[in-house]
Amino acid sequence: MTLQAPPTLTNSDGKTRRIGVEIEFAGLPPRDTAELVRELFGGELNVVSPHRLLVEATRWGEFGIELDTQYAHPDKTLLEEHHENDSEWARQQHQRRIEFHQKTRELIGDMVTGLVPTEIVCPPVPWDELEELDKLFDALRDKGAKGTDASLLYGFGLHLNPEVERLDVNYLLAMIQAYLLLASWLRTEIKVDITREVLPHANPFPKEYALKVLDSGYQPDLDTFIDDYLHYNPTRNRELDLLPLFAHLRPDHPHELLHSQLTKPRPTFHYRLPNAQLSQPGWGSVVEWNRWVEVEKLAANSDALRTRCDEYIAEHNQPWWRRCKTTLLGLFKSS
Repeated sequence: MTLQAPPTLTNSDGKTRRIGVEIEFAGLPPRDTAELVRELFGGELNVVSPHRLLVEATRWGEFGIELDTQYAHPDKTLLEEHHENDSEWARQQHQRRIEFHQKTRELIGDMVTGLVPTEIVCPPVPWDELEELDKLFDALRDKGAKGTDASLLYGFGLHLNPEVERLDVNYLLAMIQAYLLLASWLRTEIKVDITREVLPHANPFPKEYALKVLDSGYQPDLDTFIDDYLHYNPTRNRELDLLPLFAHLRPDHPHELLHSQLTKPRPTFHYRLPNAQLSQPGWGSVVEWNRWVEVEKLAANSDALRTRCDEYIAEHNQPWWRRCKTTLLGLFKSS
């Protein structure tokens, strides 16, 4: 598949925009996965713990590979406790607790391997090098990695973290408007797996929020835009998660979600919708990036965006019986 260019190729500093990619799968444990990443992209292997590894100093930076459950990994807080001023006996007791904790977490990881996914968190990659990154998806497929459709239990996803073009509210508003208008199309194109539909990780936006931000009278400043999003979406589990971006923009904002350990501040959108379709030859980050680019194209076309916003508002302000009639007519015409 041909890689599609976004409307704006660079960020506000004039550098090529980068994309972070995260992929979940089964069938290949973290150690084997890390070795595969090193074979493809070079770098140095760093075993943080038995089920969490890093491949450092690759051409793009650091790859993180781990079992996607906190219970398979040692508790960082416990490991970083300071006991220099304790007695020798107390320090020995603490060291025994750490050793027992590490061994317990390793055993838990061994037990759940195959039940919880392995996750790869890729370093930010220039958008025009995503085809090179897709060698990883081909290699995972060849090694027997299993994606979303391999089991009803596999609610695995692929996440894209596209770097924003700018940080001003007009751009961010246009992007969320374009996404809301194309969300249904994206779900149809992706054919979101039923398991992922049931799980909460990539829930759609509430209609009340869509009606608010698509209205022509909605012209917020940045702080109002952030506060409105948090009011209508007090969760990490949105198909397009803006919390990492807001945590980057407003590090002192009081909302607890922006200070969660799971919210990593960064100047990106966190797009959580795609399945991990490793069973499909040719599927990879390029396929999902090309779909995402349609959102960026619509956001960049102010006239088309405004027209479609107005159409959405007009349609959803109709009485319910008229909307039902329109839907039924559309079904008859398509049959």
